[in-house]
Amino acid sequence: MSDSVTHTAGRSRHGTADRLSAVELTVNGRVRRLTVDPRTTLLDALREHLGLNGTKKGCDHGQCGACTVLVNGRRINSCLTLAVMHEGDEVVTIEGLGTPDDLHPMQRAFIERDGFQCGYCTPGQICSAVGMLTEVAADWPSHATEATTTATTAASRIALTDEEIRERMSGNICRCAAYPNIVAAVRSVVEGDAG
Repeated sequence: MSDSVTHTAGRSRHGTADRLSAVELTVNGRVRRLTVDPRTTLLDALREHLGLNGTKKGCDHGQCGACTVLVNGRRINSCLTLAVMHEGDEVVTIEGLGTPDDLHPMQRAFIERDGFQCGYCTPGQICSAVGMLTEVAADWPSHATEATTTATTAASRIALTDEEIRERMSGNICRCAAYPNIVAAVRSVVEGDAG
């Protein structure tokens, strides 16, 4: 490699590293201002910059769901999005859903129904379940949702069958296979039996 190519490559490498971006997020109800490399994922911003280690880094490819958080009320895989893309957004992690003394109903249900085993996937599972219930309340269908005969029927509410819950939670993988208990936990919240 010639000296001019080496010099240009070095300048480019250092120039990118020197360019940081400011981003302001509301995380778990608290405004947080960060200065990050523009390539920093939301997952890494939460874990490495804010110390919120409840959100887990599993596959780092958006396939396992361990990094699921809520952004503006919608569930997302935080490993697939950049922190700078969420300027001004409201982010809720597992730490923001409840406290040890005042658990969110979904957190309580996972404990009561033994919806976790090793616990690694649990934060993402719980955030995903909370986001899923918001989607159901908004009548967003899934692949498993049965088609209604009349779209204008007032009774077009989605029935959360076990099959529907499994389909909606399919983006979250549990290596320990606690799936039946996870479905039971979600069902208990839906039916008002949690807590």
